[in-house]
Amino acid sequence: MPFRAVLVAAGLGLCAFAQQASDLDFLTSHVDGRELTRMLPQYLKAKAEGQISRRRAETARISTLAQLAERRRLFRERFTRALGGFPDRTPLNPRVTGAIDMPGYRIEKVIFESRPGFHVTANLYLPKSGRAPHPAILFPLGHEAGAKAHDAWQHVLVTFARRGYVCLAWDTLGQGERIQVWDEDFQESKLVRSTTEHTILGLQTLLAGDPLAQYTIWDGIRALDYLLSRPEVDPKRVGVTGNSGGGTHTAYLASLDDRFAAAAPSCYITSWQRLLDTIGPQDAEQCIPPFLADGLDHADFILAAAPKPYLMLTAIRDFFSIEGARATAAEVSRIYDSAGYGDRFGKFEADDGHGYTSPRRLAAYRFFSKWLEGSENTSPEGEVRVLGERELWATRSGQVVTEFQAETVFTLNQKRLARFKPGGATLDSVKSMVGFAPRSGPPRIRAFGAAGAVERFTYEAEPGIDLPALLYLPPGEGRKPAVVFADGRGKAAAHPEALKLAAGGAIVLSVDLRGLGETRPASLRSGSDWPRYFGDYESAMTAMLTGKPLVAMRAEDISRAVDVLLARPDVDPSRVSVRGRELAAVPALYAAAFDTRISSVRLERMIESYASITRHRIHRNQWENAVPGALRHFDLPDLVRFVSPRKVEVVDPLNPLGFPVLQPSR
Repeated sequence: MPFRAVLVAAGLGLCAFAQQASDLDFLTSHVDGRELTRMLPQYLKAKAEGQISRRRAETARISTLAQLAERRRLFRERFTRALGGFPDRTPLNPRVTGAIDMPGYRIEKVIFESRPGFHVTANLYLPKSGRAPHPAILFPLGHEAGAKAHDAWQHVLVTFARRGYVCLAWDTLGQGERIQVWDEDFQESKLVRSTTEHTILGLQTLLAGDPLAQYTIWDGIRALDYLLSRPEVDPKRVGVTGNSGGGTHTAYLASLDDRFAAAAPSCYITSWQRLLDTIGPQDAEQCIPPFLADGLDHADFILAAAPKPYLMLTAIRDFFSIEGARATAAEVSRIYDSAGYGDRFGKFEADDGHGYTSPRRLAAYRFFSKWLEGSENTSPEGEVRVLGERELWATRSGQVVTEFQAETVFTLNQKRLARFKPGGATLDSVKSMVGFAPRSGPPRIRAFGAAGAVERFTYEAEPGIDLPALLYLPPGEGRKPAVVFADGRGKAAAHPEALKLAAGGAIVLSVDLRGLGETRPASLRSGSDWPRYFGDYESAMTAMLTGKPLVAMRAEDISRAVDVLLARPDVDPSRVSVRGRELAAVPALYAAAFDTRISSVRLERMIESYASITRHRIHRNQWENAVPGALRHFDLPDLVRFVSPRKVEVVDPLNPLGFPVLQPSR
């Protein structure tokens, strides 16, 4: 539909428009009954739900052991590919650095290398009773404070050891003696929480094509290698269990490694449907794009381990939804039953909250004694002397990075990237990689009247995405140059510049790309640290899980804005430019690279490159522009090359912390 002409008449003056700047935002709060601040999350959720439904239809057909084996093969192929594969096995170089003698068991302090120079600190619990070889438990840790010294973990490990099991627990990344972003001055992590470290590191490794889980899973596989190297262990009777992040890795490891005889993850398994309905994607260690687009869900972790004995340990009041856990258990139970192994799968519920609490611990003891010993041990836990974190250190200093000048995920990722030669990708291959495929044809326009002398409307970028926009028209007849203006802070922030451009004779379409401006999710307006570090991580990660990065979607929004302008008879089609600022700058660059109708692009306060994110130990607000595996093939300067010979203007580029890039002195 035609727009009502809005004249920026010289007689009104720029000051009259400037007075309206505060009135331009948050005026189109609902479109088709949808809140704009919920539009992007709802769109992504609907896309994910379609993928979840298709997967559910596929697994509903599994009824035989052969079909179950094929599902296992498919899962492992897709999951391993998403992880970027695994490195070669290298010497563990294990050493015992000390021991603690306790009544009924002994604790050895162990260090091994899961990769050359990448040190893993661990505690090995050895029973003093029974006859070797013993059954064994691999125990991945959760994210709780204290790492391997956490009191609940010690209750599990000590109880198993007293009952004749060998147990191995190791510090996962960002915890205990393996802080990756260590602050030597304050003697702690610069990022305080392990999950924050995971998500900082996770973007750096994801740009190299390796989700952080590749590192943590490989640590677990090598921990199992070490456990099985001990003569005290019976290799046919090894189980794996852990809580929270340890439950995550119990699920990961059991799905990939056939050496486990039984598995019991605690407080993790739910379903992606319920995750999307509740807490959303968790830290980068727990999200492996494109998991949903690959047709996978939590149940697949169990099906990939089937038909081995498996027990889901759940909490009714956990933040990991019990409804999701129940739905997953029902799906898995049906398949185990149909394959003839119904007695090997079970679910235990406790009416409590998140944690490896006593009810779940007792259920785990019964489960593993049944399947690793042949009879259920129902005896209660005894008293446990909880040791301090320092007492359990395997290093003298308490940190591998200071003790050995060790490799970190950061340094290993740098070496990984050095093996790739980005820059050889073609425009078509990059377009295919990011999934850029905007809709064609005139977009649907909905007018919302004028704010003073500026026209307000929305245009449909694709079904479910209606974007607020402002139209500024200069006086005069004939065809004029046009500008799509996308500001990461929203169109109200772009208002002064848009006025100047219109006064200079350009038609200006100022837009809020999805998830920016008026469409910024309301949850990001809180004062928590998570948005400060990661911006709209939830939308960015959900987008990648469903197969298309958010930056590509926003680039499509800009391309559709070009459609809006080219539908106007007063626009010169040879002079349509794009201006992108801050969070909208990278999408503007992608749009200009892919859409040859764009005659030039101006990029203001844009991140200098993806490679710079991997070179800085800490970054802020970069997830929304990420493309998994980009640095295996291309970087942002390559996109600039794709735009050539059209004009690209880069103004005030930023480093990954959001500070100006220091230019060399002349």
